[in-house]
Amino acid sequence: MTIAYQDPIGWPFLPVPVNGQLAFPQLEQSVRDSIRVILMTRPGEQLMRPRYGAGLENFLDEGNTVVLRSQIQSTIMQSLQSYENRITVDAVDVDPVAGAPAQLQVQVHYRLLRTNASQQIGLTMQVG
Repeated sequence: MTIAYQDPIGWPFLPVPVNGQLAFPQLEQSVRDSIRVILMTRPGEQLMRPRYGAGLENFLDEGNTVVLRSQIQSTIMQSLQSYENRITVDAVDVDPVAGAPAQLQVQVHYRLLRTNASQQIGLTMQVG
């Protein structure tokens, strides 16, 4: 009986061996993964890059107000413009979720600079 080895941690930015050859992630997937990392990383979390990340977790204890939604929007815009140079951010929408006053829907609309293809990524976050 043989047991296939499986890495305990996946890393989307590195090539993954497939059928004996290295397979790199597609540009779209690599950028999506990078955006997700930027949004979830708190500033100060990375040792050599103290300003890296948007730190959306820092907003979890705040109330769902217009001011908070504006802060989240500007934080996301600044972080993505600073740390993901493969895209142009077209818009960041931060809207309350109907029927759920403690939730926000975040949509990031961006274009890949290499192909000019429009993309978007979204998430729902709990606040307050």
